[in-house]
Amino acid sequence: MRITTSIMALVLALGLALLPAMAGQEIKTYQGQKLSPYNREYDNSIRGPQKVDRQAYRLKIDGLVDKPQSLTYQQVLALPSVKEVVKMPCVEGWSETLLYQGPRLKEVLKLAGVKKQAAFVMFHSVEGYSTGLPLEFLRGDKILLGYKINGLELDQTRGWPFQLVVPGKLGYKWAKWITRIELTAKPVKGYWEKRGYSNTADASEGYR
Repeated sequence: MRITTSIMALVLALGLALLPAMAGQEIKTYQGQKLSPYNREYDNSIRGPQKVDRQAYRLKIDGLVDKPQSLTYQQVLALPSVKEVVKMPCVEGWSETLLYQGPRLKEVLKLAGVKKQAAFVMFHSVEGYSTGLPLEFLRGDKILLGYKINGLELDQTRGWPFQLVVPGKLGYKWAKWITRIELTAKPVKGYWEKRGYSNTADASEGYR
């Protein structure tokens, strides 16, 4: 049986129409692990969900670096990415287990060339939030600059364009809507740390 050109075109068109739906399907289990839902009703940001201009967005990497960077969203996505199932514990007593995807932070930092005197990294967000962690800790293989959760791109609630993924740390270290990464010689206190929260934020520490 010969397949006519019109039928082949129809099959191709149907296939292309299904691609967006397939790409937007949430992953609910991964390698046998049940994942928390992507959508949630509560919001723990300091000023609510933030909408970032996709065209104007740049990720700045500066401070104690050799080559300050101003990267587009697509330039960051072009880096090799990995997937990690990670549990994020919140100081409020709840937690969620999600599948994150993104480049390892250490690979992002390599683009700027870290100076020898750099020892701490601050993350700045579009709404004025900030937090930081020691550079040595952030060089771990499981530390990601996440751009997908459960197979879905971050939205304005989840922190588009990027969320820091730091296993073992309390949720206020998981900065969202990141616009700037700043390397410093000494520890700096961020938004909640200035209000009495621990600057190490180990999950075992509990509230503060």
